[in-house]
Parts: sequence; C-alpha cells; structure tokens
Amino acid sequence: MEHHPVPTTVLWDIDGTLVMNASSPGNLYHLALERAVGRDLVLRVGHQHGRTDAGLIAEHVRAHELDTDLIPVVSGHLRDLTEERHRSGDHRSPAPGAAALVARFTALGWRNGLLTGNSAYRARVKLEGAGFDPDTFDWEHSYFGDTEVERTGVTSRAAAALAGTRAVIVGDTPRDGEAADAVGIPFLAVATGVYDVEALRATGAVTVARNCVVDAQLIEDAIAALPPLRPVD
Repeated sequence: MEHHPVPTTVLWDIDGTLVMNASSPGNLYHLALERAVGRDLVLRVGHQHGRTDAGLIAEHVRAHELDTDLIPVVSGHLRDLTEERHRSGDHRSPAPGAAALVARFTALGWRNGLLTGNSAYRARVKLEGAGFDPDTFDWEHSYFGDTEVERTGVTSRAAAALAGTRAVIVGDTPRDGEAADAVGIPFLAVATGVYDVEALRATGAVTVARNCVVDAQLIEDAIAALPPLRPVD
C-alpha cells in the first residue's frame, strides 16, 4: 500500500501492548500505599487494566478512607518500588512483534509515541527492562497518566496536540478504546493483554489484531488508511 505523506503518530500503550503484563506477586499500588502509611493494609482494590497511575492511587487511598493528601506520597513510593524491582532484575517481556513493528513504523517515517497510564519515568523503566531502546520513541509526542485520574485526560492532551495530523492509539483494553473514542482519536486494538479478540471487537476499534506478528501488515495498513484528526472544538 502506498502511504500518504501525512505526519503520522502512533501512540502506543505500554502494559499489555508493548510489554507483557506483570507476573510479579503483589499489587504495586497497594504496596506503595502500605509504605506511605507505615503499616500492613487489607487489599481492597484489585488489578484494573487500562487505568492511570493517578486514578489507581486515588482509588486505593479512597478504599481505606485515607486523606487525599497522601496521594503524592504514594506516587513517590510507587516510583521507588518500580526502580527497586527493575534493579533487582524483575523485568517485563516484550510483546510479540512489538519491537519489530516500532522499527517498521520508524522506517516509514512515522513517529512512535506513547500514551500510557504510567508516568514517564515508569514508562522508561518498563521499556528498558523489556529490551526497548527508549530513544526509539518520541517523548515530546508522548502522553502520561501520573497526574490524570481519568484516561480521557491523557487522550484529550494528545488530541489537542496532534489535531490536523494522522494519529492512532494502539492499546489492549476496552478502556484504551473508550478514552480514544471520547476525543476522536482512532483506536487500534491488540489482543496481547488480558482481553481476547472477541472482547476487543466490542470496542470501536478500527481493527483488532491478534498480535504484532501475525497481524503486522493488518496494523500497518489500517493506520495508513486513517484520515487526519479533526481539530478539537
């Protein structure tokens, strides 16, 4: 397929999309909250894929009826725990074919950005641990969720910055799709996280890929066919 010379930004989610979901024991948000209060707590919030760091921290704090002033303290401990696990050798695995597809998009002249619920720091650590070169990604055209309780806050910033160019969000959860739809950015789903192809077909995705190996051409062609984003009202 001939690719139209429209500036193109592919906004990759990280967990379940570029890197496989964590297999390490324990809920890192809960552990960060325990460090913040200095005692053991009952786990009241389970894993919720597609949420932002800020949103999950706030939910853990609310679940224990603690003061919201604790949120930035918990966020600091989350960063520390992420660094400690990375240094201990607890790294993620790359999702099948993701690195090759990132390289392919670079060769096409497309920007590889990030749109994730993580902070920029946690994003970099996870990518490095999974063997990605962080410099492959355009950090100036990447959007993070460490200060946004709702994922739509992240996608809204991306939509405003990329209006008039071609952009797409690549993610693995219905929440990724909902946040993309809310601001008019196309969503492309990959079934490399906890949701299978059938579940992702129920989203508004422009296409659903099994993974970035068997459906690499499907993904590329779907992005190449997208029109530029409309300006934000």
